[in-house]
Amino acid sequence: MKSVQEQMAIIRRGTAQIISEEFLEQKLTRALQTGVPLKIKTGFDPTAPDLHLGHTVLLQKMRQFQDLGHEVIFLIGDFTGLIGDPTGKSETRKPLTPEAIALNAETYKAQVFRILDPQLTRVVFNSTWMQPMTAAQMIQLAAKQTVARMLERDDFTKRYRAERPIAIHEFLYPLVQGYDSVALRADVELGGTDQTFNLLMGRELQKEYGQEPQCVITMPILEGLDGVQKMSKSLNNYIAIQDTPDDIFGKTMSLSDQTMWRYFDLLSDRSLEEIRQMEQDIREERLHPMEAKKQLAQELTARFHGIEEGGRARERFEARFSHKETPEDLPEVELDHGGQPMGLADAMRLAGLVASNSEGMRLIRQQAVSVNGVKASDARMQLAPERHLLKVGKLRHAVVIIR
Repeated sequence: MKSVQEQMAIIRRGTAQIISEEFLEQKLTRALQTGVPLKIKTGFDPTAPDLHLGHTVLLQKMRQFQDLGHEVIFLIGDFTGLIGDPTGKSETRKPLTPEAIALNAETYKAQVFRILDPQLTRVVFNSTWMQPMTAAQMIQLAAKQTVARMLERDDFTKRYRAERPIAIHEFLYPLVQGYDSVALRADVELGGTDQTFNLLMGRELQKEYGQEPQCVITMPILEGLDGVQKMSKSLNNYIAIQDTPDDIFGKTMSLSDQTMWRYFDLLSDRSLEEIRQMEQDIREERLHPMEAKKQLAQELTARFHGIEEGGRARERFEARFSHKETPEDLPEVELDHGGQPMGLADAMRLAGLVASNSEGMRLIRQQAVSVNGVKASDARMQLAPERHLLKVGKLRHAVVIIR
């Protein structure tokens, strides 16, 4: 293992908060002295079949812990998925069926090993210890916390004040997630900043059960391709781990120059010093922003499809756009939208590519529209304030610059 100071420097990168750094250093020191690695836990509820780059912010940090010699536990929340995570929800979330959870869980296992080392990853399901729990034991678990404590959660507080219903079973979710840490005797738990309450619940329950509390590391929420809202499949602003090489490369190239640096910081394997140097080179016009974005797109494509395919995806992209395989002398249209994302259908209409928004939406649903070489399928798609190549059918093209 590296020294505690070296490990902490790696762990700190990209984190939002470590609770607490001093306690984590103590745990790392003990691991070095005893040769017993720390147990690092991260849980994912299998609520959808695809993992996206937003999820990989956590997975990359898990891989760093693996490389530092610690035990990584990838927890699939097949039991918590039956409850439904209320985090950030304005109303009770519908739980998934056991069949859907089982199917999604299988795809998760295949996807995470594109980042994690399968030989060094322990995959567990929380139904293993939750399913056998008796009603009496569940009541004992529920007795560990109060309603007042649960209402400290921001989303619960807002719903209570707005007189929106909160189902009793929703209070069980953070309790079960916290109990997962008890069952696994976790030393560290990772999660997004929106999971802070649940992560801290793990610390509290470990104390209740006579265990040393875990350290909590929260990671920032990655914005989607629009650069505004969190990456989400429902918002169609995501890059899936299982996307094709051309889709990963093309979608990355659609990022605004500002959002690109967020992706470099949270997803790239480059050092922070190298990334800051690239920013300076762009400011001083030694490096073009397009080249920096191509390097990011190639790195992300290579991560999930291999180095050779990353290079080939770049070659295909450059053949389409840099080598003028699209019509020459494309019209350029500047659209002032106050620096905010613009709906794709709106942009198509204002650029003269369609007669109306309804026509634009119809063509998008028919997959007759591409943005920067990637087919669009969501009529609600938002374009970031940046330069975009829009293609409608085979004959209508335009470069749209959203300001």
